[in-house]
Amino acid sequence: MMNETNFRTLDLNLLRVFDEVMAERNLTRAAHNLAMTQPAVSNALKRLREHLGDELVRRSGYGVEATPVALALWPTVRDALAQLRESLSPAGFEPATAANAFVLAMADATAAKLVPGLVDLLEKEAPGVNLRIVPLTTRDPRELLESGSADLAIGHFPGVIAELTAIHLQEHSPRFLHQRLYDGEYVVVMRRDHPLARAPLTLDAYCAARHLLVSFSGRPFGFVDEALSAMSRQRRVVITVNQFFTAGRVVASTDLLTVLPRHFVEVTGIESALTLRELPLPVPVVHVDALWHRQSAHNGAHRWLRQAVERAARRGFAETAAEAATTIAG
Repeated sequence: MMNETNFRTLDLNLLRVFDEVMAERNLTRAAHNLAMTQPAVSNALKRLREHLGDELVRRSGYGVEATPVALALWPTVRDALAQLRESLSPAGFEPATAANAFVLAMADATAAKLVPGLVDLLEKEAPGVNLRIVPLTTRDPRELLESGSADLAIGHFPGVIAELTAIHLQEHSPRFLHQRLYDGEYVVVMRRDHPLARAPLTLDAYCAARHLLVSFSGRPFGFVDEALSAMSRQRRVVITVNQFFTAGRVVASTDLLTVLPRHFVEVTGIESALTLRELPLPVPVVHVDALWHRQSAHNGAHRWLRQAVERAARRGFAETAAEAATTIAG
């Protein structure tokens, strides 16, 4: 690795080239993004290799593959460049005059909770800002964030959060950061006149029923199935869909059971056709987190977006609590 003497003579422009090559994993695309020729990018990488004493990237197929040294170095370089860009920016982010466009990936149930509050914030504070909500199709959205296809992913990412926590405990700098927004409460949902709606829902009756599962990946095994497996029990999932709203519509006219966020049932418009029951088994708390790439951490516009999402989540819970209080009082 590079010693202090080598660092003093290092051309810091080489780090910009390194960052772009690592982001694209392709010399041609990196050269285009940097407004350089491909030979110039190759030469810059050669000079950086000499400083660091490592190959950094190797040709692989139509692109390049990073070495372990490059993978370890890149998060630090990318974070430092992002902080430098932010420090040299002539002005901070001004919501009232901003014209940014953000892409948020989330499921329809999450959007039902957050988007009304976000719309209100945009109208009052940032009328020129645009939001694009795209479907969340995975429990690991890091590739979406890495590629820039989304600025922020919001959902239940237990595996990703556990991995990032482990990296942090080992005193490494994770490439992705996260923030807890709220905990979701899930309930069993069935049509109003379902045979199982006439009595308390037992575990035996639940397992014997036919089920519809909301699965972003299409995999017919969710957190309820994991909890059942731990009890040496199982249920029959006969269909999977990738939207909570679709699940609600299907069970409203069939004998299938599904599991939905409690708050979402209230905004489907078909609540009167459905019956809710508590899950007849203990399940882990479903945490809903915001996840973003480390390179966005110091960006003023992205910081405002994250704060806006947090405020919208708090507002969603305040409204849910108020509605519950009204229902109890009535």
